[in-house]
Amino acid sequence: MIEVRQQGAFSVNSVGVERRPFPLSFSVRETEGLRRVTAGAAQAAELVDLLVDVANDAVALVSLETNSYLDEDWHSLRPALIAADLGVPCTVHPLGPWAAGTNGLAEEFLVLDRHLLPRLLDGTWSPYELTLIDVPADVTTEQLDELALVIGTTGIDEPLLSRLADSRVWFSGHDDCYVLLETRDPALPAAVLARLLALLAGSALTERVREPFSHVPEPGLWLPEQLIATAPHWIGALSDVTGDLVTIGLAARPDPWRLGDSFPQQADLTATLDVRHGTWQITPGR
Repeated sequence: MIEVRQQGAFSVNSVGVERRPFPLSFSVRETEGLRRVTAGAAQAAELVDLLVDVANDAVALVSLETNSYLDEDWHSLRPALIAADLGVPCTVHPLGPWAAGTNGLAEEFLVLDRHLLPRLLDGTWSPYELTLIDVPADVTTEQLDELALVIGTTGIDEPLLSRLADSRVWFSGHDDCYVLLETRDPALPAAVLARLLALLAGSALTERVREPFSHVPEPGLWLPEQLIATAPHWIGALSDVTGDLVTIGLAARPDPWRLGDSFPQQADLTATLDVRHGTWQITPGR
């Protein structure tokens, strides 16, 4: 059971000037033994427990931009100051000005215990750029410098973890909505897809009852695993919402969803949440 807030990613984001509902999107591909996932819509706070479950003992926050914490010049506060305001203990590793402007890097890294990550990403603020990667608890300054070099020289479409033997998961969020992650854990992609389905259903229930949040059961992993076995790319949209049922139409795609792509006229499959019994089922589309 997860808590879906009224200000979650599916509720606050929309598509186009018509403000069409934001669809569920999910793509996964395997390369060099790694799983690479692109997905939406999800805030970092809505996925943080899944990242903690697969991470090493520590996590390095390597990039952070936000409008929630601004200095007197309207620039994002340094990550260390944000962590201090939230009462999250961490170690600061400065990189210096050479990192400025490098894609995926801040001028300082924060290293914290993985179990403290939910305190940092607690849903009370929103990062529009966020990148983190797990590291060993005893990571050295030399290893962090090497990590910065690898991140700064790896192309956006190149696998990152293949160059970082000690890391299990890399996460990058954009606009606190679009998700890109890479993992060694074969179960994480299905867990992310299950979470997206619950978040989309929960957004509809929260709006319907006009409450600050709803508690929603996630589907068992059999459901997202069945979807992934059928096709690597999916798009989903709410099709019917009542007090007892939430129905999500799902359509397989030949390639990853892009902003502006519309939902097909007919769904391939339908995922249905029985609100009263807390169960999910999947049936042919209609």
